Amino acid sequence: STTTTTTTAAATTTVVSTTVLFSQQQQQQKEQSEAERLLERARAMRAEIASLEGRTLSEVEAEAQEKREHRQQAELSQQERSQERQKERQANRAVDGSALEVPETFDDQVRQAKTAVERAFRDGVTRQTVRFALIPPEEVLNQDRQWPGGAQQMSREAAVPLTRELLRQVRAPTGDTAATTSTTADGGGGFTKPPTVQSQDIWDFDGSALITAESTVGPSDDVQALVLPNTDVKYTKDIRTIDEVMNDRLFLLINPFWRNIESWGFNLLAPNAPKLAQQVIFDKGYDETYVLMKKSVRGEDCVCLKAYPYDWQLYAYADDEYWPNQSYLVRLGSTKEEPTAADFAKLLEQREEFKLSKNMRQMQRLMKDD
Repeated sequence: STTTTTTTAAATTTVVSTTVLFSQQQQQQKEQSEAERLLERARAMRAEIASLEGRTLSEVEAEAQEKREHRQQAELSQQERSQERQKERQANRAVDGSALEVPETFDDQVRQAKTAVERAFRDGVTRQTVRFALIPPEEVLNQDRQWPGGAQQMSREAAVPLTRELLRQVRAPTGDTAATTSTTADGGGGFTKPPTVQSQDIWDFDGSALITAESTVGPSDDVQALVLPNTDVKYTKDIRTIDEVMNDRLFLLINPFWRNIESWGFNLLAPNAPKLAQQVIFDKGYDETYVLMKKSVRGEDCVCLKAYPYDWQLYAYADDEYWPNQSYLVRLGSTKEEPTAADFAKLLEQREEFKLSKNMRQMQRLMKDD
């Protein structure tokens, strides 16, 4: 009886295995038949194209093969370039600033600025200048942008939102309150609750505003930022007043309209304005701890980035050889001082991607496509 049962079980197993194998063979045959049908359909389409264009079938098939190989090469090159950039970033991570990544979005820029501002504050820099690339939320850096509404539009759509978010994230503890903060991965302090951020317009037609972050710890850790001040003597006096009130707390100037003391020029109505600005602003420091700017040099879209404590980092957008209307960032180098157009031009000439002018490269691509 036992032998009979074993024999029956073995026979059943053999039948099941044979059924499964037969089913797999049928599926393979079906897939092979489908593949052959698709290949035959593709050959028929190429034959039809050849007939319509007055070419031979072999010429059409050769062209199809060339396009397929070109597409595969483009995808492979894209992957290789991405892997090379990743390896380079990892090798140079946070050593000399060469690993800094250009922030393309509103949120990325705020996070990068926050880190730079907090580092500078921990090093004793309580008066700082931040120059944002004015990117509205939901937009990106490498995008043409116009401001027909002038300073008011710049303030409303980008400068004030960027500043409010920066002050919501920045932590600048002073004195004994530093011990009440928790430590983040980059060494910065972080309170359990974010501060209350308030905005106050100064002169609406100038787009200027005073942003205040009221700390949950207390007034001793409040932070203030003056947005879009210009060379009018009123702003110089406002800065002097805020500076006195803030004492050793963090005070930021956001995208001021001046570059240096020469920006004041001579004003008959305020002949002492440059002298006052020198005393109130430039003698006090207000170092640029974070700057992100786009520039056009030799027709190329360039970017310069300053993030404390690193040197200025210079980049340019290079055309993607395989993907029309696409570009990627190339790091050109660095400078100790704010880069000039000549600095960019010199570095651009050293890169193979920019040996030809942008117009020449575009013409070359058009000729290749034809």
